[in-house]
Amino acid sequence: MLQELFEYYLKNQNNIVKKYNGKHIVIKDNAVVGAFNTEAEAYFDSLDKYEQGTFIIQKCSPGEKDYTQSFRSRVAFA
Repeated sequence: MLQELFEYYLKNQNNIVKKYNGKHIVIKDNAVVGAFNTEAEAYFDSLDKYEQGTFIIQKCSPGEKDYTQSFRSRVAFA
């Protein structure tokens, strides 16, 4: 699922960058569902709304310099 979300970003990167350049965006269900100034803001806001492992956070910028294909899900233990 996470790979699919990253592929959505790659396919739509030019249009997404026009709107969110420089932001950390949250992608879920093949849509941008949030844009934040920091990765931490994006992460903690998303944890309040979505199940871990169902979204990605991507630094939005042109080209390849700000993305990787490293996927992981943080798990909270109770």
